[in-house]
Amino acid sequence: MSSEVKPDPGFQPFVPASEAPPELTWPTVLTGVLLGIVFGASSLYLVLKVGLTVSASVPIAVLSITLFRVFSNAFKVRKTTILENNIVQTTGSAGESIAFGVGVTMPALLLLGFEMDPVRVMTVSVLGAVLGILMMIPLRRAFIVKQHGKLIYPEGTACAEVLVAGEKGGATAKMVFVGFGIALAHKFLTAATKLWAAEPATNLYTESAAGGAKVGLKGGAVSGELSPELLGVGYLIGPRIAALMTAGAVLSYFVLGPLIATFGEKLTEPVPPAVWDMEKPRDESNPGLIRNMDPEDIRKAYLRYIGAGAVAAGGIVSMFRALPLILGSVVGGLRDLRASRGGGGGAAARTERDMPAPVVLWGGLALVVALAAVPQLGLGLTPYGLLGAGLILLFGFLFVTVSSRLTGEVGSSSNPISGMTIATLLMVCVIFLVLGRTDTGAMLTVLMIAAVVCIAASNGGTTSQDLKTGYLVGATPSKQQWAILIGAVTSALVIGLTMLALNAAKVHYTKKGIPAAVVLPVPPDAPQERPGRPYNAGELLDATAYYVVHARAGEHEGLKPGRYLVTADGRPVYRTDVPISQELKQMDNGADAPEPFSAPTPRLFANIIQGILGGTLEWSLFIAGALIAIALELCGVSALPVAVGMYLPLGSSTPIFAGGMLRLAADRLRGKPKNEADAETSPGVLLASGYIAGGTLCGLVVAFFAFLPNGFNQLLNLGLHLFGELNDQGQKVWKPDEVAGAKIAAVVVFGALGAFLLWVGSRKEKSAA
Repeated sequence: MSSEVKPDPGFQPFVPASEAPPELTWPTVLTGVLLGIVFGASSLYLVLKVGLTVSASVPIAVLSITLFRVFSNAFKVRKTTILENNIVQTTGSAGESIAFGVGVTMPALLLLGFEMDPVRVMTVSVLGAVLGILMMIPLRRAFIVKQHGKLIYPEGTACAEVLVAGEKGGATAKMVFVGFGIALAHKFLTAATKLWAAEPATNLYTESAAGGAKVGLKGGAVSGELSPELLGVGYLIGPRIAALMTAGAVLSYFVLGPLIATFGEKLTEPVPPAVWDMEKPRDESNPGLIRNMDPEDIRKAYLRYIGAGAVAAGGIVSMFRALPLILGSVVGGLRDLRASRGGGGGAAARTERDMPAPVVLWGGLALVVALAAVPQLGLGLTPYGLLGAGLILLFGFLFVTVSSRLTGEVGSSSNPISGMTIATLLMVCVIFLVLGRTDTGAMLTVLMIAAVVCIAASNGGTTSQDLKTGYLVGATPSKQQWAILIGAVTSALVIGLTMLALNAAKVHYTKKGIPAAVVLPVPPDAPQERPGRPYNAGELLDATAYYVVHARAGEHEGLKPGRYLVTADGRPVYRTDVPISQELKQMDNGADAPEPFSAPTPRLFANIIQGILGGTLEWSLFIAGALIAIALELCGVSALPVAVGMYLPLGSSTPIFAGGMLRLAADRLRGKPKNEADAETSPGVLLASGYIAGGTLCGLVVAFFAFLPNGFNQLLNLGLHLFGELNDQGQKVWKPDEVAGAKIAAVVVFGALGAFLLWVGSRKEKSAA
């Protein structure tokens, strides 16, 4: 191991320790809480759509500087100090990291056949977030102080430079607000009024004009979810990651998919995991046959399993690549902790005061006991429950340490939290397998352990980033730590509620695909539910109270695993089509189904747990994807972003690629930035941040329209009123994704969004920011 890095004796923060300007004040904490909730909710929506989030610290810092500057000028009150603006970004930054942990773990409950119970979601969200902060606090001196000059913390350093620039009169949020307004309007016109297509697509395999022969790429299609938030994501992650994701999409949808379609053309039996549609006779028209599948069917039946294997392997490889750093982080962190305890006595300077050690120690232990005591988490005060609590402590501290160190090395955006969670899942699954615990209760326990570790590691990395910012500007660590605790608890509560509400708003019931002869056992404590509002856009399906029963993979022949509403004698009447694994594009009444979520990680986690403990994993496809990832790594290519592109629908990768290419063009036209802060606060970056915030928040609002009466949604549907046509049943319908004119309009409007982003991003005037 390398020798210990001593703190720089010549380092002086922007605000010296001898000064004590206002810092932890109620206006700044409340502002940080509100901004944290806004960015947390929008990050949750984004991670459910594409499995990605972007760091919120710099946009929140810029917004804080601008909002308080406007308030100060308008009401002639004192100017907000740099330390107060730092408290705002510290409080608000917790929302984004918690949203990632919640978004990639909690939906897996539905895939494993459990309810996304409010107690489960809220407990894991709040306690996991707080645990990550408490575990990071003892590491502050080890990583932030003693490793200053070695661990860069790129986003934290950039945020400090933004705060210093704001103190000197720079850094305004004009472009954030402009982007927010444009994206809000675009998303509303697309999703609520449906004036143009949301995701135009065209098949690459059609009949030729002469002779009716099929020409083109069999099983291939081009599509794009032309939304401002995905365009903004592509701009922020940059051309390299965007190109790697698109390479994965090309491999999956233009190579593997067409190969499956070509070689499956002559088959007369379905190839697992595809199955016969039980509603239709066993003949040539059955969609279980590859020849009858469209590109989306091929993705759902085969490509998503290959992509999941690639994502798992990419995450594990990233962990092994960082293994020397991980071991060094743990050993060095423990060594520095011992050294800090043995430090000299006397009162610590303001810039060296952490939260009291007893609060950190006993608070962390109390959180783990609380996690074990909540029965909905599958732990409990039993031998297995105590084992689970011990594993949370072990893996939690391990990966909070790893996350905090890796954040200092490569930044938050490249921190492999998913890989750490996969490693936790694998190790805990193996432990339970050795102990003979393979029942469904064990699956719940494994997922809850991994979820807490995931959220703790994610929030631990964010906490270290914020403490680095505070170290550079001269903040009081204890006040920052209280601020991020407040932000974590408030954001976690809202994010948990948002997760539940989004799921409820996008769920719909269907009678399709339910064999008549199947009978499910009804547990004595099965909850009851009526399939009415707010599902199916307020349409009352049935006033009967049915029992909720979960059917798991392989338990009933011909019955898809999932959540069912059954009669008292166990006869399934409705299947719940949940957004994380939605199979139907249309509801039973012929209307379009709610927009699904396509994030890869929850399904991957569910596949790992079921594969090891339940033996239901599609191993051949999963291993094929893993080998593709290994081949990429052997070629010197980072496999994880390519794997994500393989798993996500092609429509999600297309606008991200467009944003990355716009960033490439804008940076070349604008010239190389002077420093990290200049890059993070360039006009294009701020506009892209506004695109993300406006598009995702409007997407949330439109999703919640499902709770309103159906007439309200019909009133907003201007496309239906202006362009709708009567169908065979005499109903007026409008499906913009299938109308050529609506597709062209979507491309034109999206092109205008991109052109404006390129124009703003390529300008060299600092005043444009």
